[in-house]
Order: sequence, then structure tokens, then C-alpha cells
Amino acid sequence: MDDEYAKLIRRMNPPRVVIDNNTCKDATVIQVDSVNKHGILLEVVQFLTDLNLLITKAYISSDGGWFMDVFNVVDQDGNKVRDEKTINYIQKTLENDAFLRGGSVGVMPSEEHTSIELAGTDRPGLFSEVCAVLAGLHCNVVNAEIWTHNSRVAAVVHVTDDSTGYPIKDPNRLSTIKELLCNVLKGNNDLKTAKTTLSPPGVTHRDRRLHQIMFADRDYERNERAGHGRVEDKNLRPHVTVMDCIEKDYTVITMRSKDRPKLLFDIVCTLTDMQYVVFHGVVHTGRMEAYQEYYIRHVDGLPISSEAERERVMQCLEAAIERRASEGLELELCTEDRVGLLSDITRIFRENSLFIKRAEISTKGGKAEDTFYVTDVTGNAVEPKTVDSIRQQIGQSILRVKRNYSNPSPKPPQGTAMSFLFGNLFKARSLQNFKLVRSYS
Repeated sequence: MDDEYAKLIRRMNPPRVVIDNNTCKDATVIQVDSVNKHGILLEVVQFLTDLNLLITKAYISSDGGWFMDVFNVVDQDGNKVRDEKTINYIQKTLENDAFLRGGSVGVMPSEEHTSIELAGTDRPGLFSEVCAVLAGLHCNVVNAEIWTHNSRVAAVVHVTDDSTGYPIKDPNRLSTIKELLCNVLKGNNDLKTAKTTLSPPGVTHRDRRLHQIMFADRDYERNERAGHGRVEDKNLRPHVTVMDCIEKDYTVITMRSKDRPKLLFDIVCTLTDMQYVVFHGVVHTGRMEAYQEYYIRHVDGLPISSEAERERVMQCLEAAIERRASEGLELELCTEDRVGLLSDITRIFRENSLFIKRAEISTKGGKAEDTFYVTDVTGNAVEPKTVDSIRQQIGQSILRVKRNYSNPSPKPPQGTAMSFLFGNLFKARSLQNFKLVRSYS
């Protein structure tokens, strides 16, 4: 009966999307209204993020069974979204009732490859060993993403048979792949159980899955091996606070960190998978720093009630911010794809004592387009002469240095009291501060 009533409410109140390029001078404003359900915020943020849009500001409100979110977005170059096809696609997709109620968040069906998930203790040269094993087993890596955090590594790798270009389905061959990769991940001194999983078609969205793998591996628990011999500067870590809002029966989370792409997705993904609901929120990004504030409860309707839970949420959100943070030297590789290319490239990195902290591997139209974030084996900056040597071996035009990330300390948080959102939460002025469309100002 409740399900039928919910369907009736949705039919009477279909999703509505307004896309406005006039109200804000430096961003496209996307406003989404819909009947609320758990996970809808993640669906919308994931969709916008997958379009490579950067969310510079956001206002979130989902009290009373209704979902009203406003996002200020720009493209990768910092410009408004002007392309009519893209605007129409956003509007059509977000106004599709099936998109916002289908429960498909995070699901990316594919019949084009075999998906391999890896988790284990990180060490220099590990990804090179994984690539060598896959090449030896006649697996071609078509795309992959690798994260490292707090001495742990997680990867989602999509492979095909290197002779046919099709997914690998033979059970015996899959068993061999799994066994050999697990042996590589275990190494000689894995502190935890290494895991290799072969996922069927219809696997979870890759970025969300990486968060889930890391979370299940408890990477948010810091240990003495995390720094790999480097002294950690605690001032470089994100600043997360978890407080009570007793008068409104919420838990209030505030975060200050360096700004970067996909930051909002990473936070909303983590809160959703930890079974928390965001009722109100505000996101604001500056030139370097991002500020986020959320009013949450657990899915059972209760705020955070214990110090242990509070501490765990803080640790998990810090980890969610840090996992994708760019570190070290960003190297970009672009060349014709071939069987064994990734194995050869990562072998050269390993032989020159580079430590891959994060990597994004993709193949488009027969071209390999890969990005690597590397340090030396101690986690410090790579020597220029080492970079020159590697570029000479691989090819100056094939491998280029895109960016060298430094680590300036973020501004200290301004006070510890509950911030500005709640006082203005239901006032029109707070909406106007976010340059929302006129119907909500």
C-alpha cells in the first residue's frame, strides 16, 4: 500500500529541472526538484560528475519528503555549460522519473570487458607486478583506476582477451587470473588479507566501488606504515568536525579541505554508503579551498549518538577526501595502444624507483590515454633527472609532465562553533547568496 501511494505521489509530482545560464555570472545553475528518496542526492551528483562538470557551489534541502537541490557548475576549463546538446541531455536525464526512482545509483552495466577488483597492502612496484601478470595471461587492460591511501591499495581494472578483444569468460582461465593476482597482492608481508574479485556485468560505478573497497579494508584507520618513512604534516590533512544540533535533532558535519574535482561526489558517496541521509547542506569552493556543511541523520532517523560513531564518521570522511587527492608528479601518457603497453610503462617506472600513488588508465579509439601520480619510493618529490631519464626511455612526445603538486597548508578553520547555514537555512537570503533561480529567491 505504501509503495502504491509513493508511486501516486511521484506521478502527481514528476521531477522538474531548471538550467539557468543568466542568473550567475560565472557558473551554470542547475536546480532539481523531486519527490525525495534515499540515495537521490548521490544519483544527481554522480550524474553531473560523470559529465566532467565541476560543482563550485551547492545548496541541498530534502526535508518533508521533497528534494530541492541547486548546483553551480562549470566545465573542466572553468566555463559555463553552453553546449545545447549537453544542456538538453542533462534536463532530459534528470527529469526522467525512471532515473530518479530506479534504484540504479552506482550501477554501470557492461558486456565489453571483465572487471577485476583488487585490494591489498601497498608497496612500490605493486601495480607494475599486477600489469606484468595480466600481460603474461594475455589480458589487455582497457581501463583502470588505482587508489592508494594509508598503506592500502584498491583498484578496479577492466580487461579483455588480448587476441579477441572480448571479455574473458572461461572459468578455468578466470580462476588462474584470480589466483596469480592474489599471490602478487599478498607479497611477503601483507598485514591484511589481499583480495581479488572478478565482477560480473552490471558492476557498481567504478569510483563508488573504489570507495567501498577502501572502506571495507578499513583504510581510514591510520597506522605506522602509512607514511612510508615520511613524516606526516597533520596541517595538510582535511579538517572535519562532527557536532550536535540538539534543537533540530541533527548531526552537523563541517569540512575544510583543498578543493579538487569530484570532492562532493566522494563525500556524498561515503555518507550514503555509511547509511546517513543529508537533510540540508551547503558547499562552497574558493580558489584553493572547499568548505562543506551537512545536517544529517542515520537512515533510522536518529542523529549520531555516541563518541565512537562520531570519531568513525570523522575518520571515514577524512579518508574519502584523501583517497583521490593528487599527490606528487602528474604524468600524462598518450600513444597508440598495444598489447603489453601498460606493463612496459609501469616496469620502467618501477626500474626508476617511482611509486605510483594513483592512476587513471583509459583507451579511446585505439589510443592509450593514461595519467599517473608518482613520487619516489619514500613518498617525496621525484628528481628532475629521473623524470628526464624516464621520458627518454618512453618517448618525449609520449610522456609529459602535466603538473607538480605542492602541499601548501590550508587556511586554519575559522572557529569551532556551528556555522552559518542553519541560522539562514529557511530564509530567502541564504538562497540568494547562492544565486539561485528567481522562483526560489
